[in-house]
Amino acid sequence: MAFYTLIPKKDHILLLDQRLLPGKTRYLKVRTYRDAYDVIKRMAVRGAPAIGVTAAFGVWLGARSVRTNSRQKYLSELQKASKHLVSARPTAYNLSWAVNRMMEVARSGNLAPAAVTAALYKEAVRIYHEDIDANRKMGDYGARLIKNKWTVLTHCNAGALATAGYGTALGVLRSAKDAGKELKIFADETRPFLQGARLTAWELQQDGFDVTLITDNMAGWMMKQGLIHACIVGADRIAANGDVANKVGTYSVAVLARAHNIPFYVAAPSSTFDPAMSSGDGIIIEERPDKEVLTIAGTRIAPAGIKVRNPAFDVTPAKYVTAIITEKGVLFPPYKKSIQKLLV
Repeated sequence: MAFYTLIPKKDHILLLDQRLLPGKTRYLKVRTYRDAYDVIKRMAVRGAPAIGVTAAFGVWLGARSVRTNSRQKYLSELQKASKHLVSARPTAYNLSWAVNRMMEVARSGNLAPAAVTAALYKEAVRIYHEDIDANRKMGDYGARLIKNKWTVLTHCNAGALATAGYGTALGVLRSAKDAGKELKIFADETRPFLQGARLTAWELQQDGFDVTLITDNMAGWMMKQGLIHACIVGADRIAANGDVANKVGTYSVAVLARAHNIPFYVAAPSSTFDPAMSSGDGIIIEERPDKEVLTIAGTRIAPAGIKVRNPAFDVTPAKYVTAIITEKGVLFPPYKKSIQKLLV
């Protein structure tokens, strides 16, 4: 890959602005926790693992801005910054997971503020490297499920751009390709933000995959013709019973896959599992701005005054999920039992 999603620096991070892809490659300088909130909220960075890593560095940047020698005041200000970061996008569990992990480091021991800030940077870098390592392990486990000469459908973008590097769902396909398997990929465009058309197709093309772009509503017909052998997606939050929150449209793909006896795989690190969420019914679904549906590349495509719904995610019931690929192995039903064992 000739790009990096995020590059840590000594006093800031560089973040690839995914809103401009594939036409332009530009890195944003993220210098404050408010900058980190903004790039997450405005989807300059997206994908649950990448959001989590960005938020971890956001906590560190928040710590850098606190000017006090009082540990109590320092932690109070840092908590405010952390709460603001978590509010950026409510569905992706990696966001709150990363922020909470950073705050645990901040509160541990009895270090002075300067020492805590240094420890927070080290922890953010650790989370960054752990994510890349987890993705590669996921790739190795998941590649065993992918057969030679298969055509695989992806939805949204769960590649290197959605993580610190390598990718979850696309990481599995990369590992399968590296293992010598010949694959063809169908990337659906993923309305309304077009992550499949703009990001997944671009990523896979960069890596030399045989990739074909289709519109979202073509998937069922492709399956009926026997052109798709498996589906693989990422996840933004996985409940304790195996229900999966992911980019809106995932549920439709899963139902179609079941109707055509096609395996439907989910690839996600253990940091995406929310053990406190008993089922997908309790997952908050983020609603995005109307303009994302009303326009494409700044051009309006719908009549003025039309009502719009724009949920960013949906929830796929566990019964439609063939297997969940993690960095610790592949989980199979019953998911309550296998997830509980994973998180011990």
